[in-house]
Amino acid sequence: MSKKRKSKAAPKRKGAKFAEVPLIVAKDEEIVVEHHPEDWIAIVLFWSLAFIVFLQFFTRYVLNDSLSWTEEIARYGLMWLVFIGGAVVTRKNSHIAVELLSNVMKPGPLRTLLLAFVDIVKLIFMGLLAYFSVTIIERMHFQRMTVFELPMSIVYGGVGLGCFLMFARQAVMTWQNARQGWKKPHDPLAQIHAD
Repeated sequence: MSKKRKSKAAPKRKGAKFAEVPLIVAKDEEIVVEHHPEDWIAIVLFWSLAFIVFLQFFTRYVLNDSLSWTEEIARYGLMWLVFIGGAVVTRKNSHIAVELLSNVMKPGPLRTLLLAFVDIVKLIFMGLLAYFSVTIIERMHFQRMTVFELPMSIVYGGVGLGCFLMFARQAVMTWQNARQGWKKPHDPLAQIHAD
């Protein structure tokens, strides 16, 4: 007959009622590959930008003969990447936010009202951003790029695309939150599981 051994979860201190729990628990998140249009656009922009910046470095410091167009295109590519990446962040609801007030409020009508107000303000802001991006695209059509003789509205078209994608993703998120009644876990620490 074999005896089962009890596993030790954590050592107890003398006189302590509870076992020690580590302060920091590090656990890798599961990697989920999503296939959304803004993800693919951002990936292509990122690697294109990386190649252009490497080409700029190589031609300037190795060949001592810098390509004139690489700096300008890298700058415009970074603008596109920021705004298209903003759509990715909006979809994941990962924008920088101060959630202290909503985290300390108990579930109820005031908290629901606050979360609804935040979603509506974000939606209005992104709608205004998309609207003003169109006016900027129209105004920049007659200005030309420095190196290429192309209109600057092409550059600001990518910015406008990112703004409209952010607005669309925020509209979807606001709709989903409204259907769920703007509920979120009361205790943010309830999502953390200690080993």
